[in-house]
Amino acid sequence: MNRAQRTGGTAAIGVALAVFPLAGRDVPRSHQEQSQATTAPVTVHRAATFDVSPPLGSLRSSGATTDPPDCEGAACGTSPGDPDLDAGQKSADELPPAPIITAASAAVEQTSQGQRPSVPLIESFDGLGAGFQGPQGTGAFGNPSDNSLAVGPNHVVQIVNSRLAVYTKKGATYDKTGTVLYGAVPTNTVFAGFGDVCEARNNGDAVVRYDQLAGRWLIVMPIFGRIAPGEFQKPGEPPPPSHPALPGQLAQPGPAAAPPANPPQPQPPPQPASGGSQPQRSPAPDASAQPQGTFAMCYAVSTGADPLGPYYRYAFERTLFPDYPRPAIWPDGYYVPTSTGDDVIQKHVCIADRAKMLAGQPATEQCIVIDGANFLNNADIDGHRLPPPGAPNIMMAAGGTQLKKIFDDDGIYVWKVHVDWQTPAKTNVSGPAKIAVAPYHYLCNGQLTNCVPQPGTDRRLDVQGDKIMQRLVYRRVGNHESIVAAHSVATHAGGGGVRWYEFRLDKKRDPYLYQQGTYAPDGFYRWMPSIAIDRKGGIGVGYSFGGTPNFAGQRFAARLANDPKGALTLHETVLANGAAAQTNTFRWEDYTTTASDPSDDCTLWYVGDYLEIRDASYRTMIGSFHLPGCTGGR
Repeated sequence: MNRAQRTGGTAAIGVALAVFPLAGRDVPRSHQEQSQATTAPVTVHRAATFDVSPPLGSLRSSGATTDPPDCEGAACGTSPGDPDLDAGQKSADELPPAPIITAASAAVEQTSQGQRPSVPLIESFDGLGAGFQGPQGTGAFGNPSDNSLAVGPNHVVQIVNSRLAVYTKKGATYDKTGTVLYGAVPTNTVFAGFGDVCEARNNGDAVVRYDQLAGRWLIVMPIFGRIAPGEFQKPGEPPPPSHPALPGQLAQPGPAAAPPANPPQPQPPPQPASGGSQPQRSPAPDASAQPQGTFAMCYAVSTGADPLGPYYRYAFERTLFPDYPRPAIWPDGYYVPTSTGDDVIQKHVCIADRAKMLAGQPATEQCIVIDGANFLNNADIDGHRLPPPGAPNIMMAAGGTQLKKIFDDDGIYVWKVHVDWQTPAKTNVSGPAKIAVAPYHYLCNGQLTNCVPQPGTDRRLDVQGDKIMQRLVYRRVGNHESIVAAHSVATHAGGGGVRWYEFRLDKKRDPYLYQQGTYAPDGFYRWMPSIAIDRKGGIGVGYSFGGTPNFAGQRFAARLANDPKGALTLHETVLANGAAAQTNTFRWEDYTTTASDPSDDCTLWYVGDYLEIRDASYRTMIGSFHLPGCTGGR
C-alpha cells in the first residue's frame, strides 16, 4: 500500500519553511555586462506530497493532457513563438551580418578532422519520435524534442518532451540492445496514483538521470502551469493551514489526494512587460501582488536498479516558472537549476535532499534565486570516485547576455554551492568568479533564432547558442578532478562550431582552465553539443551537424587523455545522416544528451534528432561509443 504525507500551506502544494541569507552576493561578472549577478536568500520547502509507487511497469497513463506553460514572455523556452510565422522566412540578405571573429577566438579553432580513426559505433537504434513502435504507443511527440537519456547496468531510459520509453541494454540480463520494454507512455505515468499535480499534468522538459553512486534512476518533471489554491484539495477536505512549518518538523500526515474529475484550468499567462523593459522579480515577493498559485517540480527516485520497478515520488512547490531543469547528482543532493523565463535574466537553483529521497523519507528542497546570471549548470558526477567529503558543488555559466544584445564574452563564470541540511542558514553560494577563456560569439546570436540552412527549403533552424545547455560533467581521473563543458559558437569560416573545455580543480577547489578548443573542421554547422569524459580522461562530444547541402543529423568526435591539448583527435563518427529537412518549426531539438555507461565507465551514449525521407517530424537516434584504450572497471 502506498504511503503519503501532505504538508500545509497557502499554496496548492508545499510551503516555504524558512528564509536564510546567503554569502557571496553582489560579485561583478563580465566587463561587458551592465549588471551584477546577485543571490537572494535561500528558501526551504518541504515535499508537499510524497509516497512510494507500484512498479512502473504496471502503471498506465492517466490520460492527462500536456500542461500549458504559464510564464512571463512569449517564448519561455517551452512556448515556440516562431518568428517566421508572422514575418515570413528571411532571405540570406536579411540575416544578421556575420560576427567578427577575433584572432584570439580563431586561434583555438580546430580546422581539420582528427587524424586518428573515428571512434567505433558500438550500438545504434531509433528511439522516440517518428517511426517509434512500442508496447504502449507509437509516433512523434511535439517540437522541439528535448532529448534526455540515461543508461544503467541493463537498461537505457529515454525521455523526449512528454513521453518516456525503456529499452534493453545488452549484458547480463539481455542479449540485445534496443528492444522496447515499456513505452511510449506520458512521462507523468511514473506519477500515476500519486494524487497531485504530478499525476494530473504531463509536461515536456522532463529529464532522466542514472544515479551511479546509488544505483538508482532519477526522473525530474517540471509543472509549467500555475496550480490554483485548493486545486488538488480532496472534496470535503478543509483548506490547509496558512502557517509555515518549522525546519525539521515532520510533515502533517494524510493520504495523497486523488485528482478531481474536472480539474480547474490554469490561469492564463500574464502579459509580458511593454516598452521593452524587463520584468523585475523580488527575491521575497509579496504574495498578495503575485498571480494566484504556484508552479512545481516533481521527482521520482527508483527504489532499486530496475527502472521498471517502484519509485519514491515527491512534489515540491516552486514560486518561479521552472523551465529547462538540468538535474545534477552530487553526494549531498540533487541539484536542479532552472530558468524563470526567456525575458528575465534570472535563474533558480534548487537542491533536493538526496539522502532522504533515496530512503523514501520526508524531504526538503533548498532554493536560491540568482539574478543577472546566464543559463546555469551544476556539476554532475560520472563514475564512482567521489570528491572529498563536504566539497561544494561547482556551478558554471557562459557569459554575455542575449536580452541586452551582448553576444560575445571571454569568460566562463563559476559559483560554489554548499548545502547544509542540518542548518539551512549555513547553506551558501560564493561567486561568480571569472575563468578567462578564448573569446567567443554566440552562434546565431543566441536562442530562438533562425540560422542553420537546410537544402530544399527556406526554413532555418535554431541552435540555442547562448548557453552551456547540457551537461556540466565532473569526473575524478587519476590524481586530478576534471569538469567538462561545451557550447555552440560562431566560427571564422562562417558556420558553427563546438567550443569545449576541460577545467580542473586546484587545492582550494577553484576550477581553472586546463584546455579548450573549438571544433570547426569545415564551414558547416556543428551545434547543440553534449559532452562527457570517461574513466581514463578521454573526452567525447556529440552534436548536431548540418548546413546546405547537408540535412541536419548527428555526429560524435573525441580525444584521448594524453593527446595534444585543445584537439579532438579522433575523426568524427556519423551517428545519423539526415535525409529530409525539418519544415514544421524552426526549433531543432532544445538539447541532446551524452551519458556515461556505469557498467564499464568507458562507453559513452549519445542521442539526437534526424529525419528520414517523408518524415513529417523528427525521429531520434541513440548510439554508443567506446574510446580506444579505455578498459572496464571503476
